[in-house]
Amino acid sequence: MRILTVVGNRPQFIKAADVSGPLRAQHEEILVHTGQHHDDSLSRVFFTELGLARPEHELGIGGGSNTSQTARMLAALEPLLAASEPDATLVYGDTNSTLAGALASAQAGVPVIHVEAGMRSFDRAMPEERNRVLSDHLSELLLCSSETAAENLRAESIAGHIEVVGDVMVDVAMRWQPAAREEVSVPAAHGLAPGAYLLLTAHRAGNVDDPERLGALVALIEALPAPVLFPLHPRTRARMNEAGLLEGLAAGEGLELCAPLGYLEFSALVCQARAVLTDSGGVQKEAYLAGVPCVTLRANTEWVETVRAGWNTLVDLDSAAALAALERTPPEERPELYGDGHAAERCVKAIGTLR
Repeated sequence: MRILTVVGNRPQFIKAADVSGPLRAQHEEILVHTGQHHDDSLSRVFFTELGLARPEHELGIGGGSNTSQTARMLAALEPLLAASEPDATLVYGDTNSTLAGALASAQAGVPVIHVEAGMRSFDRAMPEERNRVLSDHLSELLLCSSETAAENLRAESIAGHIEVVGDVMVDVAMRWQPAAREEVSVPAAHGLAPGAYLLLTAHRAGNVDDPERLGALVALIEALPAPVLFPLHPRTRARMNEAGLLEGLAAGEGLELCAPLGYLEFSALVCQARAVLTDSGGVQKEAYLAGVPCVTLRANTEWVETVRAGWNTLVDLDSAAALAALERTPPEERPELYGDGHAAERCVKAIGTLR
């Protein structure tokens, strides 16, 4: 089979790096990078570190609103689909690249395969929620990370075939985390000791594009106990700079702002942190897999199992709630929520059934 794979951002590069190898062993893969994450720190470094094949097509579509970016992706994917004539299109997650790949393919009559299908925060105000819901309803093969995700799809009377395969991020974590835990030189390079610092990420439009919520985010960050390491996403840096908040935050004692990090360096920092604070879905999961408590700067999450297990606390942008969450003792048990590290194999096996 000829599979057209559409990726565009950090989590998708990581997932594709796990699936692409076994997929190419049995099928022909055409990898398309939309350019949604075009900054080298969010893109090229992941191809280099994780051994993901060089994309056959790079569309260079970064920036702009969600609507304009998705529209440009659709326009670029239409002739590419016509020329490559794939047997199916593979998409991951919940980004604009996911929706564009799914919609362009469905319009062209090409079956869509969605990895990480069925995730729901039940907050339709989130662009990611709209992307994942629409992509699921366009897909013929829906590969789920958990039974909860599969139940969500059944509740929506999804027409496609649903299969629980586990989460490919578990595969990646099991491969890289043992070494990441031993890389004490990574936190040391930032003047940090293992188990004695907080790792923070924040980039979602809902937190950084609205001036009032951006102010609340900065207030929460300033209230955190030191030391804190904050790899700054380009969008977040730009919004803070525009609002005149960046200089004051950077001057804060015990807080280090740094550029975005590659997967291996970031993984080492997650594994050795006292706790992680984030608004990223993927980082919530990475923290859980590393056995590190997570404080999520959102009112909801698609990774509900991590909350039920007691390892993830939703605080939105409430500083007092965040501080209280950091004082909680994590549970003694950390159940296997998302599979056994063989999700990529199951994905490829399921894809083969489309023949």
